Amino acid sequence: MKFRNVAACAAGVLFLAVSAVAQTSSLEGDVKGPDGQPLKGALVKIDRTDIKGHYQVKTDKKGHYFHAGLPLGTYDITLEVDGKEVDKIKKVRSRLGDPVVNNFDLQQSKQQAEARQAAMQKAAQSGSTKDIPKEVERGMSPEEKAAMEKAIKAQSEAMKKNKELNDAFNGGMEALKTKSYDAAVASFEKARELDATQNVIWANLAEAYMGQGGAKSGPEQQAIYEKGLQAYQKALELKPDDAAFHNNYALALVKTKKIQEAQAELGKAAQLDPPNAGRYYYNLGAVLVNSGQNEAAGEAFKKAIDTDPNYADAQYQYGIYLISKAQVTADGKINAVPGTKEAFEKYLALKSDGPFAESAKQMLTSMGEQLQTSYKNPEAKKDTKKVTKKK
Repeated sequence: MKFRNVAACAAGVLFLAVSAVAQTSSLEGDVKGPDGQPLKGALVKIDRTDIKGHYQVKTDKKGHYFHAGLPLGTYDITLEVDGKEVDKIKKVRSRLGDPVVNNFDLQQSKQQAEARQAAMQKAAQSGSTKDIPKEVERGMSPEEKAAMEKAIKAQSEAMKKNKELNDAFNGGMEALKTKSYDAAVASFEKARELDATQNVIWANLAEAYMGQGGAKSGPEQQAIYEKGLQAYQKALELKPDDAAFHNNYALALVKTKKIQEAQAELGKAAQLDPPNAGRYYYNLGAVLVNSGQNEAAGEAFKKAIDTDPNYADAQYQYGIYLISKAQVTADGKINAVPGTKEAFEKYLALKSDGPFAESAKQMLTSMGEQLQTSYKNPEAKKDTKKVTKKK
């Protein structure tokens, strides 16, 4: 009798054990790669979400995965290829009996992602999710829908900001062309507020301020010029290797009588852009002449021709600077300082029909020089052929 009780108790334990084993489930599915073919060796991670639990299995040569013995529950199934998570199926509810099938098709997923991206771009342009195709929307989880709506809103705002930025910048450029400096300043200031990281905005804002200041005088002019200098400095902070920025900043410094600083900036421009170094020094000389600083202008023109001896206009302007130092004798003869004649002759050799040609000839005549009927570049290759003299 006692034995039967023990047996009955054992039978009860066995029944409970069988019941526990019976409360398991399984998941399976097929995995296809981006080429539509079965994907072998892909890792399928199975994570229980209602309580903690993690399982994983790899696909066989047919791209199939199967995992049995899973407790009944809710799972997220993640596909990992080459160490990267490439797809995920969320909130899969397992069941007793037949396995729950969840397939992965990376080719289809790619197409769906492209469709989603296209739909998002279209929705961003319209600013509404109503343009998203229903078949695309149906394949998304609530979290994905929320994320997409957030992304659409952000993209829409970015597109709107970009349009405002482009409109402001283009408006400033048009105003600069017509020398409408007040309008240019207003447009570039708006562009700067929208995006302060663009060096080209700061550079053109500086140019607009310098143009605006040119129409003013006294303290008001100096205050506007200072804004222009600050804008150039900001442009150079963002792009310090731009020779044109250094050149334009130097010309602006000249307007505020900061000659030494201007020369330093032009030196940087020349170092950054050696082929155009002569042009940078010539620009400095031109500005200095216009501001009545002839000595500094002469030095600038000399630097221009030292850098590029074939810079014709610099040769002429240097000649003009030197002629200003000539002495006139009592009988009206002009005694030019050394280098004057050579500068004018060099200009004529380089530009015999240039805009300053007649002036250069007049200067040479006034110095008592006999004009040649033609001028040749002394650095040009000499013709070794003999010329037959006409009798």
